[in-house]
Amino acid sequence: MLNLFNIEAKMSGLVTQNVQCPCCWETFEAVIDCSVEQQEYVEDCYVCCRPLIFRVVSDGETVTDIAVDSENE
Repeated sequence: MLNLFNIEAKMSGLVTQNVQCPCCWETFEAVIDCSVEQQEYVEDCYVCCRPLIFRVVSDGETVTDIAVDSENE
């Protein structure tokens, strides 16, 4: 079966990445925009809802480096 979401996501530069929350230690799937080579933004943990700082480096197609820290660190 063809997954249209994955095709559309790859065409738009979006990829999913498993990350671990530094607050509750749960792992969740985050959607990353690889069209921006270096970015820093705040997104809430999907499990504990605490704000997390995402620092992402990409090559335009894939995530080459990602760091997730608590906003309070």
